[in-house]
Order: sequence, then structure tokens, then C-alpha cells
Amino acid sequence: MSGQDRREAEVRRLLDGPRPAVPAEVVARAAERGRRLVRRRRAVQGVSWVLLVLAVVVFGVWAAMEEPWRPRPSGTAPPLWDGD
Repeated sequence: MSGQDRREAEVRRLLDGPRPAVPAEVVARAAERGRRLVRRRRAVQGVSWVLLVLAVVVFGVWAAMEEPWRPRPSGTAPPLWDGD
């Protein structure tokens, strides 16, 4: 019998044996912790969506004000007339 077979046999023996009873308070605590984790995950997702929408709005306002698609004016302007 190889090491892998011995480990498999040990696991099968443990799983086939009697299972210990779980105290009722453990189930209640686990359920409460699960509800808490779900609430926290929903809150984080909500805040993330609000931040994403806020970032899009801020970018839109910035783009409307600055118009980054237009070329910047050059630093020097050509003369309006010949200075003859």
C-alpha cells in the first residue's frame, strides 16, 4: 500500500465514522457572521458604484470645461500687419 492509498483509507475511515454534534450556538454565530459579510459586501459595492459614477461626472465636467480635444494656442502669434 503506497502513501497515497494509506491517506485515502484514513480519510475514508474518518468520513465513515460518527460525526460530532455541532452546538446550536455555532450555527447561529455562523449565520450571523454570514449576514454581516453579505451586508458589508453590499455596502462596499454600493460605495464603489457611487465613486465610479462620481468619477465619470467629474471627468465629464472637466472635459466640458477644458475641452482637451482642442489644440492649445501657440505661445507666439503672427503679426497682424506688415510693420512697413
